[in-house]
Amino acid sequence: MARTIAARARKVPPSGIRRFFDIAATMDDVISLGIGEPDFVTPEPVIEAAKASLARGKTGYTSNAGLLELRELIAAMLNERYGLDYAADNVLITVGVSEALQLAMLALLDPGDEILIPEPCFVSYGPAATFAGATVVYIPTTVERDFEVSAEDIARRITPRTKLLFLSYPSNPTGAVLRRETIEEIAQLVVQHDLWVLSDEIYDRLIYGKARAAGHTCVAAINMLRERTVLLNGFSKGYAMTGWRLGYACAKEPAYTAMWKIHQYMVMSAPTMAQYGAIAALTQCDDYVERMRQAYDKRRRAIVNGLRAAGLPTFEPEGAFYCFPDIRVTGLTSEVFAQRLISEEQVAAVPGDVFGPSGEGFLRCSYATAYDKIVEAVRRIAAFAARHRT
Repeated sequence: MARTIAARARKVPPSGIRRFFDIAATMDDVISLGIGEPDFVTPEPVIEAAKASLARGKTGYTSNAGLLELRELIAAMLNERYGLDYAADNVLITVGVSEALQLAMLALLDPGDEILIPEPCFVSYGPAATFAGATVVYIPTTVERDFEVSAEDIARRITPRTKLLFLSYPSNPTGAVLRRETIEEIAQLVVQHDLWVLSDEIYDRLIYGKARAAGHTCVAAINMLRERTVLLNGFSKGYAMTGWRLGYACAKEPAYTAMWKIHQYMVMSAPTMAQYGAIAALTQCDDYVERMRQAYDKRRRAIVNGLRAAGLPTFEPEGAFYCFPDIRVTGLTSEVFAQRLISEEQVAAVPGDVFGPSGEGFLRCSYATAYDKIVEAVRRIAAFAARHRT
């Protein structure tokens, strides 16, 4: 019966991230640096707001687009933070950014269209485009250029079939950010070739170092890209609300209505209590977000410095909560390194090639776990690397 399964499902592999997480779950004394999930509990005001909504009997559907108050707050927040001009009618509340991503792909891509995706990248981007019937064209990036995609990289891969450029900065898995001047150069190319841009900015609140001083550049804030960008974001990472499954997509017409129609038929509306919790997140939880960011920053410095001291060259992540050490000095592939690391030292991390060919020779380590566990994990990785160094 396998041959009767749709080709779009058959040709997409299972997630390489979950594989190592599942292995870790069967072992004792494992420190997991594998899953990109905050180890913080959701802020108390969010929990209390959700509980209060249930107590008031708010257990039915919301409007398809989401609660008006929440959409107004999101639009106002983005406008104040990034100088945008969104209204509530430009905001669509979704079941996590995952749904927002799939909606955008289905709304913008026809079978045969090409989408450009810089890699290494999060594992779901390519499959989401495949499910929409599009052809994925990956754009390699390198540590030598800080894992930033350039206008030149993009220009070399544009064809008459190219319709959509995907950007995701701060990056999962590298922690790279995209500089404003780079985005402005890309914008000229996008306009020249009449492309759409899809920008996943779920980690925009988690930025460190020089990048924080410069400030996050929202792609939709670039004047030439305002009408051409679908902006994706949500509450999972910055607000420690992964299990609440709440994201949003922002766009102007005609992209907005296209996504809204698909959303109507796909899920009806996002979870109601989560939407009430998100209202509290936006109105009461900035201090919580900043405390979490500072904790991640402390962990970031510990893991980067520790891995470098262990002889593993490590790119300086400026966003998200991942680092991407170069493990080629051991002579092991990413897959073998990760497999042996978990079996010999009980540390779970994700092979870099899971995120694309440019990730081979690297390892993704999430520092969204307790500081003392990170220190111990680095000690174990250092011992492992010392044994296997060529």
